Amino acid sequence: MNFTVMVWRQEGPKKQGRMETHKVSGITEDTSFLEMLDILNEELIEKGEEPIAFDHDCREGICGACSLHINGVAHGPENTTTCQLHMRSFDDGDTIVIEPFRARAFPVIKDLVVDRSGFERIIEAGGYVSVGTGGAPDANALPIAKDEAEEAFDAAACIGCGACVAACKNASAMLFTSAKVSQFTHLPQGEPERHQRVVNMVKAMDDAGFGNCTNYQECEAVCPKQISIMNIHTMNREYVKAKLAGTSATA
Repeated sequence: MNFTVMVWRQEGPKKQGRMETHKVSGITEDTSFLEMLDILNEELIEKGEEPIAFDHDCREGICGACSLHINGVAHGPENTTTCQLHMRSFDDGDTIVIEPFRARAFPVIKDLVVDRSGFERIIEAGGYVSVGTGGAPDANALPIAKDEAEEAFDAAACIGCGACVAACKNASAMLFTSAKVSQFTHLPQGEPERHQRVVNMVKAMDDAGFGNCTNYQECEAVCPKQISIMNIHTMNREYVKAKLAGTSATA
């Protein structure tokens, strides 16, 4: 299979960006998208040119690092992570446009690599349980209703890839933040800090420069883990309860 690849190149955060066009040939349909970029980079290095910088880690669809905007869609056409996208999803001779995620809160570091530390600051604000729990209890020592456990598990499946932000016209991080809030809302371990958690995390989200949600549901449509927008409903409800209780964000 042969492809024309149009890729965004940017030397640094304050440098002018541009699109570059490259030809790649002899790609098998079972080649992953990132492996195709590896092949292209090997060719660039052999020519003495700068390889394309892109983020990746596990390449197993778990870490969420492979954040690429492919033909106008976060992660590409198959509703999966970029590392799990294969070239059989494209037709021989296709032109493929590759860009970094576009959001003010995700500034470009270099080429296709963006700074997603805004997500980390949201987690630091409350995406954890800090109360003393003692030693690890037996698995069945704390009964949790099956539906609550399943909702918590579904929310915890979020890998923080940022596709929701890239797809949203407002660059909102509501789906990511709400998934992390819901993860603890449905579990008794999250009860002691539930009010402070949601207030702090929403403030961190706003401070990072993410936009608000206007219910277009593009975030859910591109999420590789099918995180439900019902989590946003849960977060909004928890936030209202926290504010009615007089909870303010902590520094």
